[in-house]
Amino acid sequence: MLRKLKTFQALPSEQKRLFLQAYRLLGTMRFAILTRKFKSLVSSLEMHREGYKQPPLTEGEMATAHQIGWAVRKAAQFTPWKSTCLVQVLAAQRMLYQRGIAGAFYLGATNSTNGDQQTLSAHAWLKCDQDFITGEPGHEQFIVVSTFSWL
Repeated sequence: MLRKLKTFQALPSEQKRLFLQAYRLLGTMRFAILTRKFKSLVSSLEMHREGYKQPPLTEGEMATAHQIGWAVRKAAQFTPWKSTCLVQVLAAQRMLYQRGIAGAFYLGATNSTNGDQQTLSAHAWLKCDQDFITGEPGHEQFIVVSTFSWL
């Protein structure tokens, strides 16, 4: 624990700030998922059922998006609650939106058969331009069901 605290203290102040904001938003989004309907969580976003081409971002915007992705993924490792892929996507989306950075998040689903049982699995991931910000591992196993964009 002491080593983790020292590692945190050694971070540049901007990374500390992003980490703390991500941690707070992960809690906020986890609570929102448990208490609100999904439709209300995405009501301010544009939904796309077909393929969506994201607008290109500047180098500075991409650098900020990657820093936000790092902060969200790292903070999710330390939350005492479940910071699932959807929680991470919603937290990162809010942080990007606050900074005026466009992006899109994807909801995917897949069916798997285990013996006589079929299981539906879901995953969420977020991209800015063509780069993954959160949720990249395993995304290729899922078929995109919905895409939500902002800005």
